[in-house]
Amino acid sequence: MEAMEFFRLSEGRWQSQRTTHHLLLRRSEIGQTEILVEVLAVEYPKVVEICHLHQIDASLVIGGCQVSWKGSMAWDNQSDAHEGSTVFVLVPDGSDAQQGKLLRERGYAESVPVVGRYQVDGEGLILTTEYETMSSVERFCFLNDNVRLRTNTVKQFGGFSAASFCTERRIIDGETDDISDNLTSQFLEFTPLGW
Repeated sequence: MEAMEFFRLSEGRWQSQRTTHHLLLRRSEIGQTEILVEVLAVEYPKVVEICHLHQIDASLVIGGCQVSWKGSMAWDNQSDAHEGSTVFVLVPDGSDAQQGKLLRERGYAESVPVVGRYQVDGEGLILTTEYETMSSVERFCFLNDNVRLRTNTVKQFGGFSAASFCTERRIIDGETDDISDNLTSQFLEFTPLGW
């Protein structure tokens, strides 16, 4: 699988069930998020704009993706907002489309423009991002066309601070958003692939 193929397979609406382990607090928190993924062509204005933002030649781009999300976590205060949108732009390392730069207008762990790395490892897609005060590693893989898994670790100076595991299920047109029972039963049938 190539990185753009992964984004094409991810296109659509997803319901994500997340468990975040706060390692310093030795506690876990659960939450839900609805995610919308849209693939963007190389000539899409926002893709070109992000290339200019990061001073990257837009002719090197193989594609992009816009991701929007809205969700909640168990420990939220009224002022907490787990919603937003960002655009990813893929710039391969020369002729190797399996890895390269990942340009973002907004990062995962910090809401700033950032250049990370992407790599396809055979069964999934790995996104690695170094920020000024922390780093993030995120891995996605598909169980089937409509179920995918996502893991994430966030490391701040001094050690790991959080690790998350998400099970995500595609929302099919006409289906209600309350799909947690189906998601759980599909997850229980899954045999982990080296996790």
